[in-house]
Amino acid sequence: MRVLIPNLGSTSLKYQLLETENEAVLARGKIDRIGGAESQIICWEAGNAQEWRSTAHLPDHRAAIAILVDRLAGLGTGAQAGAKIAAIGFKAVHGGPRYCGSFLVDDDLLAAMQEFVPVAPVHNPVYIQAMQIFREILPGVPMVAVFETGFHATIPEHASTYGVPYEWRSKYGVRRYGFHGSSHRYISQRVPELLGRSATGLRLVSCHLGGSSSVTAIHNGQSMDTSLGFSLQSGLEQSSRSGDLDPFAVLYVMDRENLTTAEARQVLCKKGGLLGISGISNDVRDLEKGAEEGNARAALALKVFIYEVKKYVGAYAAALGGIDALAFAGGIGENSWHIRHEVCSGLEYLGIHLNPAANRAPAQGDRVISLPGSRVAILVIYTNEELMVARETAKALTSA
Repeated sequence: MRVLIPNLGSTSLKYQLLETENEAVLARGKIDRIGGAESQIICWEAGNAQEWRSTAHLPDHRAAIAILVDRLAGLGTGAQAGAKIAAIGFKAVHGGPRYCGSFLVDDDLLAAMQEFVPVAPVHNPVYIQAMQIFREILPGVPMVAVFETGFHATIPEHASTYGVPYEWRSKYGVRRYGFHGSSHRYISQRVPELLGRSATGLRLVSCHLGGSSSVTAIHNGQSMDTSLGFSLQSGLEQSSRSGDLDPFAVLYVMDRENLTTAEARQVLCKKGGLLGISGISNDVRDLEKGAEEGNARAALALKVFIYEVKKYVGAYAAALGGIDALAFAGGIGENSWHIRHEVCSGLEYLGIHLNPAANRAPAQGDRVISLPGSRVAILVIYTNEELMVARETAKALTSA
């Protein structure tokens, strides 16, 4: 089954076309600067093993999706025609309590996503729009929304319940959902493979660290708790989102600054997190450079981020009754030896012993970076969210 996996941002569209039978990538690419004067289009195709680059004026996502479908239709014998796309799988974000898993896209699902736009204002609108566009451009091709909350459906009620009136949960779905489910699901499967053991009994803390970050406690391959909650606004400090904070701090500033809820939401989503603390960038690479050059706020932003990751690792070791493996993934987790080093430093009492040489070695794909005698295995995992979405899409269609 050929499954197209689009990954959408506000001005970008990345994609992979996968063959689920052998899990081969038939094509992949990205379109950047959508809505700008000149959009950048990059496509790699397995059939001819070459990269194709172009530029075009793409005023919106509809134009970008149209050119993507046209490009796939011209792949030739390697992936054949666009009409041969069997399904489209979306790494959807938030569908509320009714949609924690993988579901065929229909009007009810779109309505549920629309209801939770205020909770996921950056992510839900662009995916709702894309689903509607794909339905028009490729009518009859089944679409599956693989919600990021799905992997966390196993979190027990005592870990998902907030200290608010219980009616908020029953009436409005206010509870811990968790996100980055495709990444944490992949990590939960890949770590046992690398360690040559079953997921049964494995106590794993999974750190997906990137532009958006979360830490998850995994036992027997299932999510037991996670740092992100009702929204992607919670947990660790994100690139430009605040992470955990006292809700009364928000109410206090809203009163003092006379902010509307829409204005407060904009500040929390766009001006908080690492950007808000540092005042210079939301990118860890820039912050590391700034800290080296003596920028105190850049250094503070890094320290806050590292401290919060370390705190969650310790908390989840307690929640799991111990820890057998610690995994780093995502753009930061995969590439920043410094962040990995600082997170692990001081956790030796948990049996976490990092191998400094392996940690600082050039990227070599999935690998173990703990010392041979470390009771806890420390790993770097190059997460594959697209593969998880393709698998879940095929599974949903088979059971439909």
